Amino acid sequence: MAWILFLGFIAFILLRVPITMAIGLAVLASIVFAGFGDTLYIIPVQVLQGVNNPALLAIPFFVLAGNLMNAVGMTDRIFNFAGCLVGHFRAGLAQVNVIASMIFAGVSGAAVADIAGLGAVEVKAMRDRGYPAEFAAALTVAAAVIGPIIPPSIGLVIYAYLSGTSVARLFLGGIIPGLLIVVALMLFNRWAATRYNFPREERATLKQTARSAIDGIAALIAPAIILFAIVTGFTTATEAGVLACAYTLLLGLLYRTLSAKALWTAMTDTMLITSVIMIIIGFSHVMGWLLAIEMIPQMLASGILLLTDSRPVFLGLLLIFLLLIGCVVEGVPAKLILVPMLLPLIDQFGVDRVHFGLIIQLALLIGIATPPMGIGLYIISEVGKVSFEKVTIAILPMLVPLIVVLILITYIPQLTLFLPNLIMGPG
Repeated sequence: MAWILFLGFIAFILLRVPITMAIGLAVLASIVFAGFGDTLYIIPVQVLQGVNNPALLAIPFFVLAGNLMNAVGMTDRIFNFAGCLVGHFRAGLAQVNVIASMIFAGVSGAAVADIAGLGAVEVKAMRDRGYPAEFAAALTVAAAVIGPIIPPSIGLVIYAYLSGTSVARLFLGGIIPGLLIVVALMLFNRWAATRYNFPREERATLKQTARSAIDGIAALIAPAIILFAIVTGFTTATEAGVLACAYTLLLGLLYRTLSAKALWTAMTDTMLITSVIMIIIGFSHVMGWLLAIEMIPQMLASGILLLTDSRPVFLGLLLIFLLLIGCVVEGVPAKLILVPMLLPLIDQFGVDRVHFGLIIQLALLIGIATPPMGIGLYIISEVGKVSFEKVTIAILPMLVPLIVVLILITYIPQLTLFLPNLIMGPG
């Protein structure tokens, strides 16, 4: 049954069947071919069990917070603030792109929201200043990887649900890796500026910086509220998501940029995105149930242990495997399928679950920027009006700094565990 499940899933993905339907059809096919066609009622039962978890309530609120941030016009304010901070650097607008993604990451928690929200603004601004359109688009996708690493993060909430790990520890663990990605991409921009002679922007005046800082810092307060509330135990992750939404609505009222139409659009977009995520979670739960029946996690663990008992070698094999999976399967469904399978191995090799959470999060995120299935490439080619093929070629050198950071956090656990252990004590 397991081979039908995997082959069917991969076949449907390659046929460009939507990921929600690909998982469901693969599950249906495996059950029917196994001779259990008269027990199909188990599918809706398992789907409902998969989504019936209070921890998942945080997802729609973090999605809504990101959509509200777009609705109240904070994306332009964030971009302007980032421009005042680093616009005068070499390849100024390229550096602004990265810093703006870091700030926006503190609210949206999703790479796709970053690309869709900031993408059009960033690509247009860089194109107008003489940057190649494909470079601007590719950098926007690469910088969007920061979003689900720096807290809050929808992907880390899902991983916490799957692994029984503290959301607060995962959020704290993502801060240093997120900042490392920022530094790595800014160093790449500095190298690209030297090679391609990118322009430098004028330094903002003190008055301009102060004015934009008021708006930019207002956006930065949102992740601070979320992280403080969760880490101190004042709220759950779900309640922190509600706080983020309320704070963003307050900003919209203060800036007088919140309209009824924008609010309705944010709400409907949130419902659609949440529905897709929940369908994927539900069907993936059925897939995990089938794999558990077939004892695939145990078989995988036994096979790996026969292959090697070296932790560094295991981590290297794990990285290659996750990067390859990320090329063809999106992060959420991949995590839902792989985490239950890999946890026995992770525990066997003594890898901390918070550490593994950041490894799998970043490895699969790189997939949004990797051909052929990188969803970020498709979104930015549409939003930025740039050829998909050109973006695909331009993104390739930008994968190097992302993979370097992934290797660093994989083999230096303290990069992810330092802050959780410092603030919350050893886990």
